[in-house]
Amino acid sequence: MAKYTKNPDIIASLSSEEFYVTQESGTERPGSGKLLDNKEPGLYVDIVSGEPLFASSDKYESGCGWPSFTRPIESQNVSELRDASLGMARTEVRSKHGDSHLGHVFPDGPRDRGGLRYCINSASLRFIHRDDMDLEGYGIFLDQIK
Repeated sequence: MAKYTKNPDIIASLSSEEFYVTQESGTERPGSGKLLDNKEPGLYVDIVSGEPLFASSDKYESGCGWPSFTRPIESQNVSELRDASLGMARTEVRSKHGDSHLGHVFPDGPRDRGGLRYCINSASLRFIHRDDMDLEGYGIFLDQIK
């Protein structure tokens, strides 16, 4: 089993937007994320720690302006915290091991797929194509990628 940690070398190499989102709990502009329209099969991992977060099989177009997923691929890699910033009650989503801010989860997702919408910043994610998953050590998740 791989060990995922908050990697200071990776943090130092993040772009200003990636740093703002993951380390300062920021939000990228809606519709601007590099992974918003990605339809390739693969795995989305924390850009800082590499821990597996979401499968392309669980990604869907919600129309919110950020990549949306119905569930995490490994629930133990995602922390959900109460967020009362901006004068509203929301549930923040962070990576468990990297402690990266990912986005928020809302109860307005597809009912037939659990009813949740994980609204995630592209800047917090690294996408690994299905063809590269085994080589990068994520082969255990191939059966969850359609």
